[in-house]
This record gives sequence, structure tokens and C-alpha cells, in this order.
Amino acid sequence: MSGHSKWATIKRSKAVVDAKRGVVYARMAREIIVAARMGGGDPASNFRLRQAIDRAKTEGVPNDNIARAIEKGAGSGGSDNLEELTYEGYGPGGIAIMVLCATDNRNRTAGDLRSYFAKQGGNMGETGCVGWMFKERAEIVIERSAKLNEEDLILAALDSGADDIDTSDEETVTVICGAQNLEALQTQLGKAGFKIASAEVTMAPSTTIAVTEPDQAKQLLRLLDSLENHDDVQHVYANFDMDTKLLQSLMS
Repeated sequence: MSGHSKWATIKRSKAVVDAKRGVVYARMAREIIVAARMGGGDPASNFRLRQAIDRAKTEGVPNDNIARAIEKGAGSGGSDNLEELTYEGYGPGGIAIMVLCATDNRNRTAGDLRSYFAKQGGNMGETGCVGWMFKERAEIVIERSAKLNEEDLILAALDSGADDIDTSDEETVTVICGAQNLEALQTQLGKAGFKIASAEVTMAPSTTIAVTEPDQAKQLLRLLDSLENHDDVQHVYANFDMDTKLLQSLMS
């Protein structure tokens, strides 16, 4: 797994995904609003909305907040003028970073993100400067447990249309597939009894850069945390690789 994936896994296990609850609620609400606006307010017929609702519930967002966000997105609750934008740039050491946002003020968002990059030794670039390094794919993360039979999971995933399986992480197994196959594969693995920790469309880097110097690693993680904690930011992707022990030491 890339360093970015390991970073996300460690953050989940340490329960430090965003220190501010309000940031989580705002991010999840924006994701639900955009999903409902694009595909309608019925989760049964809008897979992206179902995914957004599932993530919101995992983060502890109250049902009332979820319902209000669906109403806004569907047009019955005074929907905000949100638009989806992608910003690209480089972090310390030339790490490629993509930032996906949902914002009602692109000038504010761009200014804030540009300052974050600059403060941590990076710079925000033009559209397309790093996007070519990333490819869209879906990832289904399965939690390891004493009951998990890795061979059974691999066979079930491949039979259901998975493109690859990553077993390098000690706590999870990641099943990789095309974005268009995510819903069907998630359903099949769930029916087979595997415990799904998360399932989402992501941007995977084609190549990674090793980060081994502690000061540079610390500066990079500060930048990524600053980006993720911005109200308008939905997802952050980066192409770094970092030793798990170094990553854990910096996040402890």
C-alpha cells in the first residue's frame, strides 16, 4: 500500500480522523448534498448517495443532519450553491497532492489551500500538473480478524470481478476494482460474510516517492492534516510512501 493509504489506516485505528467534530459533520454534509443533487435524494437508486450516507454514519453524524443534507441536495431544503473542484500541487520533497473540494466560494478555498501549501514547503500548481500521476479506482477495505480466511477472500473477490487484492497491511486487506464495479463487488463481498471497513472510489498514484527523513515527513503530514481539516475539502490524495514505524512515531 502507498504511504497515503497506510496514513489513512493508522488515522482510523487511532481515532484521530479530524480532531474537530464540526469539520467532519460539514464535510459529510457537503458530500451528501452533492451526491443528492447529482443523482436524486433516494438512496435506493443513488449509489453515490448511499456511500456518502454510510460514511457519514461511520463518522457518527446524527441522522437529523443526514436528512437535512439530503433535503438540501434534492432541492427541498434551500440547497447551498456548492460546486466540486479539484486543486493540485506539490508538497515537501516534490510529493504530488490532489485535493478534491465541494465549495460555495472557490476564491476563498483556493486562497486557503495555497497558503497551506506555502507554509509547509510546498506549492499549489495549475490544473493537470499532477493529475496525470493518479488513476481513478475503487477500493474495498476488509478488516482482518481471527475468522478471516485470506484465501477465501481472494477467491471470492476475484470471482466477483476484482482487479487486484492488496494483502500487505497487517490490519486490513484491500480489494481493488474499477469504479464502475464497486457497488456490485461490495454487495457480493457483504453477502459472503466479509466485514467491510470502507468502500469508496479513490485516486491511486501510478508511482510513489519514498519519504525517509523525519523532518520532511513531519512537514508533509502537517500539510496533509491542514488540507483535510479545511471545511471545503472532501478528499486528499498524495503519492508518498513512508515506513510504517516512522509514520506511527510521528502520529503518536
